[in-house]
Amino acid sequence: QVQLVESGGGLVQAGGSLRLSCAASGRTFSRYALGWFRQAPGKEREFVAAISWGGGSTYIADSVKGRFTISRDNAKRTMYLQMNSLKPEDTAVYYCAFRSASYYSTEVGSYNYWGQGTQVTVSS
Repeated sequence: QVQLVESGGGLVQAGGSLRLSCAASGRTFSRYALGWFRQAPGKEREFVAAISWGGGSTYIADSVKGRFTISRDNAKRTMYLQMNSLKPEDTAVYYCAFRSASYYSTEVGSYNYWGQGTQVTVSS
């Protein structure tokens, strides 16, 4: 079992920044890939960013590329999503996800455990 807890969401004005954190407990953290997804009201959950087990390989969705950065600290069992230049269309519930594989995926169904989500609201 893996437990994931997101934090860092909130209300921010357009152009602002937030840093989301995802703390993990349970299985060995450092061996597995992690991802961030988001879901806006009335829309499907979509991929945002992912990172491989060691942090050396990352993938960022085109919609946030150049604005969002994903990272992880295996010693702290924590993953981060730095979000800069936020836009109203970034408003969503953000979820972290754990994949029982060392390399990342962009597919929702490829992840085995999910956090409860943290709300990010960007005002115009």
